[in-house]
Amino acid sequence: MTSRRSFIKNSVFSGIAFCSCGMLDRAFAQYPLTEEQKRLVAITKDAGNDPKNNYRHPNMGNKRKPTFIDGRRINTIDTHAHCFFPEAVALAGEGANINASVKGGPQHYIPMSNREAVQYRLDTMDAMGIDMQVLSVNVFWYNKTREVATEICRINNENLAALCMAHPGRFAAFGSIAMQFPDLAVKQLEALMKMPGMKGAAIQAKMLETDYSHPMFEPVLAKAEELGAVLFMHPQSTPQLANRFKGNGWLSNTIGNPLDTTIALEHLIFDGTLDKFPNLKILAPHGGGFLGSYAPRMDVTCFISPTNCDPKIVLKKKPTDYLKQIYFDSLVFTPEALRHLVAEVGASQVMIGTDQPIPWNDDPITHILSTPLSNKEKAQILGLNAAQLLKVQGIF
Repeated sequence: MTSRRSFIKNSVFSGIAFCSCGMLDRAFAQYPLTEEQKRLVAITKDAGNDPKNNYRHPNMGNKRKPTFIDGRRINTIDTHAHCFFPEAVALAGEGANINASVKGGPQHYIPMSNREAVQYRLDTMDAMGIDMQVLSVNVFWYNKTREVATEICRINNENLAALCMAHPGRFAAFGSIAMQFPDLAVKQLEALMKMPGMKGAAIQAKMLETDYSHPMFEPVLAKAEELGAVLFMHPQSTPQLANRFKGNGWLSNTIGNPLDTTIALEHLIFDGTLDKFPNLKILAPHGGGFLGSYAPRMDVTCFISPTNCDPKIVLKKKPTDYLKQIYFDSLVFTPEALRHLVAEVGASQVMIGTDQPIPWNDDPITHILSTPLSNKEKAQILGLNAAQLLKVQGIF
């Protein structure tokens, strides 16, 4: 009998047939799922039909409108967009902890056997004026065994690559790696960077309770630097504060996510990680959390409290200078907030991020165009920075 691995691999890379032939349905028929896994697959495949959460962009159906700056066509690139593949979620079981209760939540799911789900994503991009979207799967496998994490990442990466192959001008991707097993993550990173459309890897802001400044992750960071792979560091809230987040306002997201990113980035700075890996490409979503708004405090903290700073770690420059080594997305909600972020980190470090399909910002292009920046800076943020970082060329 054909193995599950070889069947899926052969099916994904056999051309464009994956869009309509139920590739993964047939693959999993070769390797029976448990009843619980079947239940989860069924739920996620039908999630987009839930009328309570089925978000539809107000401009849906309109032809994509190109963006011009000073008469120059700008290819707009959204570096922060998510998806899930039902079969990978099913392998994780209940521990996947996937929340589809928010607006846009159901549209995360893109079953490869469902052509309409892919077209829905493309139509949403057109409505928003987005030429290319860099897809990533939010991590839900760091607490899984090596075998299960390997399978989940493989399914994610092969599906992402298939989407990129089918729509090379519309999709690129940050692949999936298992950071809880650094040796495995290195191999996965090497493999995925050879796959169509892959530009790096999406990782959590930390590996469970361990930050990436820990020496155990140095082989992964070194490999990412060597390959020029972008590490898209997405937060997963700050569970240590779960009790304080209870109550009205979804504080685990509005505070927890930006805080998670802020802590992660400051560890990379203060622990000397960005000195060890000066060419490492880190992309921080949500405008880098709270860091861009409060960065100068870093420059005086060791002067104010030297006992809380390790004398063995001597940074090569002041902490705020490391912001020039980090990339940030534009998801900061107001033109003034975006102007301030650019003032702190530089226009060269900022690029579009929407967090689609969650509709945090229906009109990311106008958000940038209405910000008091020069046309050169706007063009950089709309697409030029991302095109350079991701090595994307041409008109989409």
